[in-house]
Amino acid sequence: MDEQRTGTEVDAGAEPVAETPATPVGAGTGRGEDRGEDGGEGGPEDDEGRTSPGRVPAWLRTVGRGWRHPRLRWPKRVALALVLVLVLSTLAAGIALRVNYAGDPATGTQTRNRDALWMGHAWVDGRKKDADVKALAKRLRATGIRDLYVHAGPLEHDGTLPESAYPKARWLVEAVHRELPGVRVQAWLGDVLATEGEVGMRLERAATRAAVVRSAGQILDAGFEGAHLDLEPLHSDDSNYLSLLDDLRRVTRAHDAQLSVAAHQIDPLPNLHSVVGAFTAHPKWWSQSFFGQVARRVDQIAVMSYDTALPLESLYGGYVAEQTSLALEVTPKSTDLLMGLPFYYEDNMDHHGSAETVAAAVRGTRLGLSRTDRTREHFGVALYVDFAAREKDWTAYEEGWVR
Repeated sequence: MDEQRTGTEVDAGAEPVAETPATPVGAGTGRGEDRGEDGGEGGPEDDEGRTSPGRVPAWLRTVGRGWRHPRLRWPKRVALALVLVLVLSTLAAGIALRVNYAGDPATGTQTRNRDALWMGHAWVDGRKKDADVKALAKRLRATGIRDLYVHAGPLEHDGTLPESAYPKARWLVEAVHRELPGVRVQAWLGDVLATEGEVGMRLERAATRAAVVRSAGQILDAGFEGAHLDLEPLHSDDSNYLSLLDDLRRVTRAHDAQLSVAAHQIDPLPNLHSVVGAFTAHPKWWSQSFFGQVARRVDQIAVMSYDTALPLESLYGGYVAEQTSLALEVTPKSTDLLMGLPFYYEDNMDHHGSAETVAAAVRGTRLGLSRTDRTREHFGVALYVDFAAREKDWTAYEEGWVR
C-alpha cells in the first residue's frame, strides 16, 4: 500500500489414410510430404502391429494429417479440460460477484463516525503549515472521520525508526486537536517484508520485533495517539506477526493509545491463498481464520479492499460486499472494522480505476453490512489516501456513506 486449434480429429478406430505418408516424428517439415529414410512408402504391418526394419508404422504415417494415436490424444484432452474448468470457474465467479452487488443496502447502513483517513508524510516532515490543517478541518468536519493515519515512517528493515523522520509530529497533533476536537492522530508505520524477496524486514528475528515495539513506544512518547502498522506483503498464518501484535498491544495499552493495522484481503474461496501460493510467490489473501486472529489482537483493523484486478465496477462492488461479510464474521464486536476505499486513480494490471471506484466500494460495503451485521457499531470505512484524492472521491464518500 505504501507511498500490484482448432483441428479436426478422426475417430480413434478409423482407418488411417495411406496415400501421402508423413515423415517420422522429429524429421522433415511436419506437413506429411516427406518420405521415410529409404525413400519408400513404408511396408505393411505384421500380425502384431509391428513393421519391418526401416519402415514407418502406419499410425505414425498419419501424424500431421488430423489423426492421432490414442496415447497422444490424452494430453490435449487434459489441457482442454483444464482450460474449460478455468473458463467456467471464472465465469461462475463473475456471476456470483455480480449477483452479490444486486439489491439495495438496508436503511441505517451509513457512517458510525468511526471512519479513518490515511495521510502522507508531508504532514510531519515540515511541508504542511497551519493553513493546511485549517483546510483539512474544513474538509473533514462534516464527515464521519475520527482517526488520521499519518505516515511517520517508514521503519528501517531492522525495526528502528529515526526521530528525524517525524520532526513535526507534536505540532500536528496539537493543531488537529485545536481544529478538530475528538479526532485522533495515529502514526502510520510501514515497511516491506522479506517474504517474497531478499530485501526487507524479517519478522522471524526476535531482535527486529523488539525494535518495532520500541519504535511504537517512541512515537507514542512523541505525542501520537496510536500506532498503525502496515507491513507488506504479509503472508497468512504468520505466527511472528501475531507475537509482534501481542507485544505492541501491551505498549499501546500502557499509553492509553490505539493499536491498528492495515490488513490484507480475505480468501474469497476457502484456502485460495494456499492454492495461489503454490503456483506463485505472492499468495495475496489471508485465511479468514488468520484475519480473525489479527482482529482479536488490535483495536482497529482496516482492510485494504482495493487493487483487486477486477475489470468492472459491478464485479468490484460485489467483491467488496463479500469481503465485508467475511471480515464481519470473524471480527470481535469490540474491534473497529474499517473497509478501505480507493481514494486514488490508477490503471494497471492490479487496479482498474474505472472499476475500483469509491461509489462501488461504498455500495459494496453497505450491502455486506446489511446482509451480515446491519447494526454493528464498531464499523466504518478508511480512505486511502489524502494526497491522491479527487473531488469526485470525496463526493462519492459523502453522498454514499455520510449522508
